Amino acid sequence: MITVPDCMVVKSNKLGQGHGEAKLYIASKKDMYDFYGETKFIAKCFLLKSDLQIYMANIKTEYFSPSQNYYDKDIMNKLWQERMEKVNKLDDIIFFDVKDQYQIVGPRGYVNSNDLGYKIIRELALPLVSYIYIEKIGKIDSPLYYWRLFVDFQAIWERKTLPLVFIYGKQKNNLGQEEKFKIKREEEIKKTRTGQEKYREKLLMQCHYCPFMMISDERLLIASHIKPWAASNEKEKIDPYNGYILSPMYDKLFDKGFITFTDDRHILLSNCISSYTWKRINLKNDVFVENLPIDDKRKEYLKFHRQSVFKGRYEEN
Repeated sequence: MITVPDCMVVKSNKLGQGHGEAKLYIASKKDMYDFYGETKFIAKCFLLKSDLQIYMANIKTEYFSPSQNYYDKDIMNKLWQERMEKVNKLDDIIFFDVKDQYQIVGPRGYVNSNDLGYKIIRELALPLVSYIYIEKIGKIDSPLYYWRLFVDFQAIWERKTLPLVFIYGKQKNNLGQEEKFKIKREEEIKKTRTGQEKYREKLLMQCHYCPFMMISDERLLIASHIKPWAASNEKEKIDPYNGYILSPMYDKLFDKGFITFTDDRHILLSNCISSYTWKRINLKNDVFVENLPIDDKRKEYLKFHRQSVFKGRYEEN
């Protein structure tokens, strides 16, 4: 999983002033070569049109109401429309190559490409609030690399709700625009906290314990959203059916998309976590979770989680 950096994206999406060189930092050269192959590799990669359509639907709010100061911030809504139309015209599978940037001196490993698939990622992705999931599949001697763009809902939420200093002793009509903005943001944060408290209370009435640990002590339980807060509308944010009560470790796994659930209560594990770690956690893929609450409303939210949050591949029926 790689957070999309500012240097990779096209100019309209940038936060800084530089034009960038389009290269993407993968990892240390040692780790990159362990994953992609020897020096001067050319990796065969692909994107799925359906994944890009899901990504564009999920990132739409950020295009229309940016949390960051993008270069073309004032026309981002127009750019979303144009880019969505472009995605809809793509082939179902977009193949592309990425090449080792071995000429760059130092321990950091980079790739670059002039192919359409790579250019599409540069055009659609918004820096710091998008990330790329890459999975190695196929035969050992001739692997393919599955690339998928995700929205980092947590990053968007954090940028929209950074703690702000209260301004005391002033009347709002005497404040400058920046101070008024700060007060408005603080009011929004307080409103959000109130909404989260009510959401937790309602969810605890439906789900009395963690379905994994069977813990019922409320001090040790977290009200987890299925469809993330940053991706939800006002009704969904406080809908108790959009959630589970989980103990902290399982909340983290679910929130980060390392686990998800099928409509028939089976757990799915992400390949982003090693088999050794799953063994230590004592979780196995496709195990039936008997005490997991499932109903028609939660099934709709879980579909979103599987498609947009889970860090893995799952074919919906």
